[in-house]
Amino acid sequence: MSAHVHRIASGLVSVAVMMTVAAPPSTAMAHSHRHVHGRSLVSNITGGEPKGTAIVMDARTGEILYSERADSPRYPASVTKVMTMYLAFEALASGKLHLNDSIVVSPLAAAQPPTKLGLRAGETITVENALHAMAVHSANDMAMAIAEKIGGTESRFTDMMTLKAQQLGMANTRYVNPNGLPDNRQLTSAHDLAILARAVLRDYPQYYGFFSQEQFTYRGKTMVNTNHLLGKMPGVDGLKTGFTNAAGFNLAASAMRNGHRLIAVVMGSSSGSVRNANVEGLLLTGFDIEDRRDRGEKIIATQSYFENGHGGAAAGSSRAFAQRDSEGDPIDVVLTRTTAQPGALTVAKSMPSVAESRPTRTWSVQVGEFRSKQAARAQVQTVSRKFANLLDSAQASVDGRRHAYRARFTGLTESAAREACSAARNRGIPCIANDHG
Repeated sequence: MSAHVHRIASGLVSVAVMMTVAAPPSTAMAHSHRHVHGRSLVSNITGGEPKGTAIVMDARTGEILYSERADSPRYPASVTKVMTMYLAFEALASGKLHLNDSIVVSPLAAAQPPTKLGLRAGETITVENALHAMAVHSANDMAMAIAEKIGGTESRFTDMMTLKAQQLGMANTRYVNPNGLPDNRQLTSAHDLAILARAVLRDYPQYYGFFSQEQFTYRGKTMVNTNHLLGKMPGVDGLKTGFTNAAGFNLAASAMRNGHRLIAVVMGSSSGSVRNANVEGLLLTGFDIEDRRDRGEKIIATQSYFENGHGGAAAGSSRAFAQRDSEGDPIDVVLTRTTAQPGALTVAKSMPSVAESRPTRTWSVQVGEFRSKQAARAQVQTVSRKFANLLDSAQASVDGRRHAYRARFTGLTESAAREACSAARNRGIPCIANDHG
């Protein structure tokens, strides 16, 4: 089952996105030196283990708001270029490289397959234009040209990339080329890419604007940024897309709203539109969490099951349920806190014990957030009908604003709210419980 998330239920501490995505590299593949060319590993989620990976991180604190198999090994595809550019920023900041320096395009760089800028061997380009071409057009030839400019050779530069990854704490990452072209040895994880994105923002904010540019014109040709959330989703201002048949559709994105900056990474989506929608939904939910925290609101999440990630790292996971609105679009998904690895930060609170439960009717349950009031009302009616025995004492309501209407039931005790949510989720309906006392 694939999910195209337009809006994700507000107030969730984390969101499990149901995606149709690319299969992860197997252990055997991860150690193979054989190249992958053209063989699609895309599989349907209903055919076996869910294969998608995603993470949402607070860029200021490094806190993980959501993690779904985020430490599982994946192919980075062109998101690789974020590390190539990080090393270029490092060289610029140290004075070893300058934006107006010329790069002579080598035969190896010129021979890189598309997407590329298309310069011939022997032609020159400035470091600044090469970086623009990488960030906006995802130019494979310019990534190789930058690598050779800094490292002398591709192999030396990729050793530098892997070393830098280790220094930054990217425990599941290895690089063998600077542009992300298919190679089974080149692996990373959603968690590692979030760490890298945060490092770019933290260490070289003066160069982050390269990732924010919506288009780039070179020799009369205008190229549009492959990150289509730029200029579309308010707050999104940069980082990088990637795609190969083996990797699926990847995106590392960052956005700023109301003084909070979030990083979201989704890897292995079945299409660019699904990938973009998933990232948008995760960011919307993350910002909603941050806004509610700012208002002092207490958010309760339900802990779900956990599973071990690939490569021996324990990755947080949660069971997700998708619901469709009146227009047939998938909407909310629920749950939970994560345990990406020992010591990982989570935002979910521990479930209160029975002794801590309060009999007062200050609790509410939210069973979805919708783009139209009509869809929210329909959800209220559906839930009322299906769970009349659990919600007979609750007051049904629809509140919110344009494109964000919440279907809710108020006036419940804590135990009744939790019981109702548990029953709803077992029937595939998203549900969160909040205490307004």
